[in-house]
Amino acid sequence: MQFGLTETQQMLQKSAREFFPAECPMADVRRLMETPTAHDPALWRKIAAQGWTGIIFPEQYDGLGLGMVELAALIEEMGRALVPGPFLSTLLAAAAMDAAASETQKQKYLASICRGDSTATLALLEATARWDLDAVEMQASGSTLTGRKLFVPDAGAADFILCAARSGADLALFLVDSKAMGLTLTPEPALDATRKLYQVGFDHVAAELVASGATARAALERALAVATAALVAEMAGGMQRVLEISVAYAKTRKQFGKPIGQFQAVQHQCADMFLLTESSRSAAYYAAWALQENVPEARLAVSIAKSYASDAYREVGNRGIQIHGGMGFTWENDLHLYYRRAKASEIAFGDAAFHRERIARLVMDRA
Repeated sequence: MQFGLTETQQMLQKSAREFFPAECPMADVRRLMETPTAHDPALWRKIAAQGWTGIIFPEQYDGLGLGMVELAALIEEMGRALVPGPFLSTLLAAAAMDAAASETQKQKYLASICRGDSTATLALLEATARWDLDAVEMQASGSTLTGRKLFVPDAGAADFILCAARSGADLALFLVDSKAMGLTLTPEPALDATRKLYQVGFDHVAAELVASGATARAALERALAVATAALVAEMAGGMQRVLEISVAYAKTRKQFGKPIGQFQAVQHQCADMFLLTESSRSAAYYAAWALQENVPEARLAVSIAKSYASDAYREVGNRGIQIHGGMGFTWENDLHLYYRRAKASEIAFGDAAFHRERIARLVMDRA
């Protein structure tokens, strides 16, 4: 692999770094947090106008046809700006559609996402809240769904919901219109108010079969890997911003007549934050590259990256708040918003313990 972004990738990242703080400043982040869905259709249209809603999807479906490394470069800047809304959940659903849907379904649904005309999400978790696909127990009756899904991200902003269920003993993927009869959405408490969570109830809801059996399982595994790698890159961007905020504060906050950044204890905290951030970024980009190139250890790379970043983002947030002291806990300070994102991202798509267990299984299978 190339250890560094190409000129084109650097231009993409620079464009995103300029775009998001300008189009979604922290004042807008806070405003959207107070809305029911944290989704701004105007911002979504602007993101779509850049082609970013279809960044990794084929041009024949109105996507850009770029790779996972480009996605990582883009979403790192989204994490740095703490962009709210359904980008990650739509990416997850779209990746599953890209891997499993028929040509007709892709032309209808995936192309709509790539153009920015639709948003989507994946309903996967149930009462056990396990990210393991074997935990899916909800049963479909033909093309009708009855049951309950928990912690569904951005369901209130989704135009359609991709639902994992059982068709007999086989895992299957069904597509449901968000306005379908019998579908109910109930907001659930979420630590990160920039990403709303919902309980989704299905009461004999008509659904469209996307895939079943091995095809559905492979599509979900691929989609979860793509979304997890993207999330780790986003986490690296958040860590970078926490580090920047903390270093800037340490340069200006004075104690005993000098900036606290001159104290060795504070310097050690900043140095540790820098190490955790850079290590997470390296792991994120390697995981993205491994998925892009379909290397044999891609799944292992994704789990290593997520297990490390889950701990690292939380720790960077802890140290940032330590540097700020009491200021770090106040509502007016932006730092706690990143810490909330860190805690929510820590458990999304499996926490560190989940991925370490997966790493152990993958290593044992290769032994």
